[in-house]
Order: sequence, then structure tokens, then C-alpha cells
Amino acid sequence: MSLIIVESPTKARTFNRILDPKKYFVYATMGHIRDLPGNKTSIDYKKSFKPDYAIIKNKEKVVEKLKKLASENKEIILATDPDREGESIAYHAAFLLGKIKEEWPEIKILDPDLKRIVFHEITSSALKEALEHPSTLRLSLVKGQQSRRILDRIVGYELSPLLWKKTGKNWLSAGRVQTVALRLIVEREKEIKNFKIEDYYQIYGNFDNIKAKLISKNDLPYEQKTTLELFSGNYTFTKTTINKDNVDTVKSDLETDNYSVTNIEETIQNRFPPPPFTTSLLQQDAFYKFGFSSKMTMSLAQGLYERGLITYHRTDSFNLSSSFVFKAKDYITATYGEKYSLEKPRGFKTRSKMAQEAHEAIRPTKLAPNIKTTEKVTINHRRLYGLIFNRAVACQMKEAEIKMIKINITGAKKYLFVSEVEQVLFDGFFKLLNPKFVQANNTKPNVILNQALTLKTVESEALQTKPPPRFNEASLIRILEEKGIGRPSTYAPIISLIQMKNYVEKDGRYFAPTNLGSTICDYLSSSFPVLFDLNFTAGMEDDLDKIANDEKNFINVLNEFYQPFKNTLETSKKDTSLIEIENKVEGICPLDGGNLISRFSRFGKFIACSNYPKCKYTKSILKTVKGKKCPKDGGEIVVRYSKNKKRFYGCSNYPKCDFSSWTIAGTANV
Repeated sequence: MSLIIVESPTKARTFNRILDPKKYFVYATMGHIRDLPGNKTSIDYKKSFKPDYAIIKNKEKVVEKLKKLASENKEIILATDPDREGESIAYHAAFLLGKIKEEWPEIKILDPDLKRIVFHEITSSALKEALEHPSTLRLSLVKGQQSRRILDRIVGYELSPLLWKKTGKNWLSAGRVQTVALRLIVEREKEIKNFKIEDYYQIYGNFDNIKAKLISKNDLPYEQKTTLELFSGNYTFTKTTINKDNVDTVKSDLETDNYSVTNIEETIQNRFPPPPFTTSLLQQDAFYKFGFSSKMTMSLAQGLYERGLITYHRTDSFNLSSSFVFKAKDYITATYGEKYSLEKPRGFKTRSKMAQEAHEAIRPTKLAPNIKTTEKVTINHRRLYGLIFNRAVACQMKEAEIKMIKINITGAKKYLFVSEVEQVLFDGFFKLLNPKFVQANNTKPNVILNQALTLKTVESEALQTKPPPRFNEASLIRILEEKGIGRPSTYAPIISLIQMKNYVEKDGRYFAPTNLGSTICDYLSSSFPVLFDLNFTAGMEDDLDKIANDEKNFINVLNEFYQPFKNTLETSKKDTSLIEIENKVEGICPLDGGNLISRFSRFGKFIACSNYPKCKYTKSILKTVKGKKCPKDGGEIVVRYSKNKKRFYGCSNYPKCDFSSWTIAGTANV
């Protein structure tokens, strides 16, 4: 028999459902089995950054079982995920089985018959193809993963103790990408506070059945655009010159004017479907459509992939297999009619400079709009699957045809109103992705050129200039990808970490930095201006990609980074000043009348008396989950933490109500 090594029990079950159990035994490592120990840096700087790997705690029995199975089977096949992390898991499994020898910084494969199979979907055809054409370990990917791991370990383990010393809080952390993500949020908050809000008015005219916006008078536009240069890019906002001093005058003047249609401009536009999902696009769409966090989206996608329902979900490629696009054409023709299908497949050009984490975009493995599996799945699995299915199919549907109608309405006093309308001539891909858009845009205004119109009413809308918006999960992921910071597999853990460390908190759906997060970020970005610069971080990501593509020597990259970093670190260590974190007053202490201030611990935010240690009054701050109620007594659902710092959801009426759930899905919708 052949031993196939995978990393997940769900994946193992899918393999067993597909493969002949008489030929193959599938064993799951339950994730990584060997890694850098957490109690020390575990990097030997004198030996070219040699990592000191060790078997992960509680994985000893897994390794023993793996070695026993390897001795009982004549062939070993590594079948972990196709990205760098998957290659790393395969590498460490092979090392522990004696198939690899480490002569740092070189790696030697001792067993020339060691097999590695790579596939991007868990289906019978994909596994058959992979088993018939096995390869060997892709050592360049292993080096790429090791380089990132070493680099992040150096930054995290060298900078974090510096923060502990300066704040007295030994649970704080800094990270190469983590701190840059935090900086985006902190800098945006500063830009919001510095933004000058101005009042203005927008005027609309209601002409018979047409509503139009006031644009200009005497060819002088009312609207003005202003562009600001922000930390993460430019931001443009608009305002009109109509304010509280002249709005009534303009309205009165408009009401006494005579109007007619002076121009009707009709243009036909083709509206093309969006590309299939990459990792970041899936995370963004799932957030906007369902409110899923990036972490939740990746967990659900992992479950769908391991059940053989979608292709690999860590990817920045827009490619789709020829097999899928031709089957999609048949599906579209059968379901919607031939006029909705394409004569030849549509392709999309990736925006990523080094799309390499997988060969395909995320798509369903079968042309089935609903999940069909014997494995248990949740409603959220079904929602995400539907999102992936619709997007993958829609990108191969005919483009929509839209008539853009622009109507100019001019007064005798040279006021110009403009009404812009979209009329759907052919719905194309909208039939699947957005039928509501078609329903809302299916009529044409009933006017002709030179037609006199009566101004029925004038509406004035009081508005204010809007500062640049805070980041939410989707917009933060978008800017990280746009700037080349991090990679698809890193977005979810980064966003989770800065929340867990209480550096940021949610204000509705948006991120706001805490005093702690702002203070730590400002210190790190001023003390290490190069390290936490957007361009430097993006450049380092490019270097890591080049290592994975075997285009750069990873020891050279680490050396080029470390010496300047070490010099800056030594300078910062000589600075004996402390970091003072401003505490927000939250009320009066009921015990001694002192100020109650917000503090942070490894378990989250809490309120304490400012007279500590004389007064030991404390009160925990529980975050309420909006839109959720306790299924037992209808109380508020709040976020709590176990003794092991694992987050769960409970009723605010505890201990009267003992309801708890590990997931929000276990709670009740309002």
C-alpha cells in the first residue's frame, strides 16, 4: 500500500471517499507538526539564520503514528496543500521520516523515490492526474516559507521585548506586516480627525416625472473637487458652492425660471462581469454580502475545499481551467439560453505581479448551484459556496448591454440640470449576479428634445463634506493587496491579531484604533521608519516571492535585512524613555470616588480605578454582538474569553443564563 500524507482529517475523509482503500492509506498530520518553539527566538544568527525547529507540543503521538505507518507502507506520497505552508508541512513530515537531510542552508533529499503530488481541487480526476504524474518537493517554496517565518520571528521576537520594557506590558507584540496594517488604521484615524468638515447644499429639481441635479449656471459648475494626499493614497471629495447663505436665493431664482430639454445623449455601453474570485476578492465580497470576517471566510472556504466542493482557496490568479469554462458554457446555455453564453471563453488578467499561490481562481469543482455532499455543512458554507458558484459562472456569461441616457434641462436664466438614467437593454450576467439591478433600470424617460418642462418642486439637500472613511475588513484587505503588503493567506490572521491585541476595536463594521494601538504604532513607526514603511514592506514581499520562485538567494535577503534592522534596534534600546499610554476616563469608582479608566490586558479591555493599587476595583468590558440575541432568554450576546484565551459568545445575563457558543452561528438572529 501507499501512505498518503495530508494535513486535515476532512481532507483525509474526502481522499478515502475517492481512492481505493486497498491501495492507499491516508493520514492527516492535523496541521503543522514541526515549527519554531515559542519560548525563544530559535534563530542562530551566527549560522546563517539557522532555525531551531522542534516537534510541536502535543504532536508527539502524531509523529510516532506517522513513523509507524511509514515503516508499514512501501511508498510515501506527500499530498498537502499546494501553497508555501502546505509545502512546509510536507517538508517537515519528510524530514521526520528521514527522507530529507538539513545541511543548513542547503536541503538534501535523501530518498529519490519520495513523491509529492500537487492538485488544486480534491476530485477523482484531479487526484488521478496527480498520482499519475507525481513530482518531488518544491524546495524553493520551502525556502520561501522558511524565509518569511525567520524574518517574522526576528522582527516579532526582537521588537516585542522592547515594547514590554517601555510599557510594562509583557503581552504586547510587534510584527513586520501586523504593524504596517495597524499603521494604515492609525494614520487614517489621524487624517479623519484633521479633516475639515464643511456644510454645503445639493439642489434637485423635479420636472414632471424626471428628477435632475443642478449642475451649473452660466456654464460655471457648482460642484468642486478636492484631492488630498493621504498615507495610503489620494482621497477626492466634492462639495458645491451652494451654502446656507445663498441656498434660498438660488431656490427662489430657480422657481421663477422656464425650462426645456436642450440635449438628450444616448450611448450604449457593454457592462462586463467581474472576474472569478481570488482570495482577497472572496474575503471582500463575503464581508459586504454576509458580514463574514476574513477569518470566518477562510475557515468556511477551507471546509468547502477539503470536502472537494471548490478549488484551492488561497490564490491570487484569475485563471480558470479549460475544462471548467466549456462546462460552464453548456450549463449557461441549458439554464439561461444560448444568448447568455459566450462563443469563446473569457479570460482575465491578474493584477498581482507574482500570482503564484495557485494555478486557478476559486471556483466550484462541479457545475452544481447547490452543495451536494454527504459531509455535514452549515448554512454559512452554503452561502459562501453560492457566492463562489455564481461568480465563477457569471464571469463566463455574456456581457450586459446598457443604454446610458443623459438629459440636459436648461432654464432661460442659464441654469443647467442634468438627469442620468441607465436602461438595461440586455441583462447578460446580471441575470445571475444582480437581477434587482435589471428590475430597477428597465424604463426610459418619456421626453423629447426641445420639450418644455415644468419645475414642480425644488429640493435642497443639506450635506457635509465627508472625511476619508475608516477601514473595514474588506477595504483593509483591498489596500493591503493594492500596496503589495502581505499575501492572500496572511490577511485573515493579521486582522485577527491586531484585534486580539486590543490595538484596534470595531465601531460598527469599521476599525478604530485604541489609545494603546495608536501609541504603540506611533512609537514603532517613528523609531523604525524604514521597517514599517509601505514601500519597504512591499519590496520585502517581492523578495520573498522571488525566493519562492528560485530567483533570489534567501540567505542574502535575510542578511540585507538584518544588519540595518539590528543597528536601528540597538539605537532604540539605548533610549531609556518609557511609553505613556493615555487612559480614557470612563466614570467614577463606586468604592473610593476615583476616576475609572480603561486599561488593557492580554484578555481584553477592562475598567479599573485610577487609584490602583490602593483601590482594586475592576470591571470587565463586554463587547455586544449587534443583531444577535440569546436563544434562551433573549438577552444580549456578548464576547467572552475562556481561561485559554479562546473567544466564545455568551449571554449578558450570566450567571442567571448559562447560554454559550463558540460561534455566532449558534446564536439567534434578531
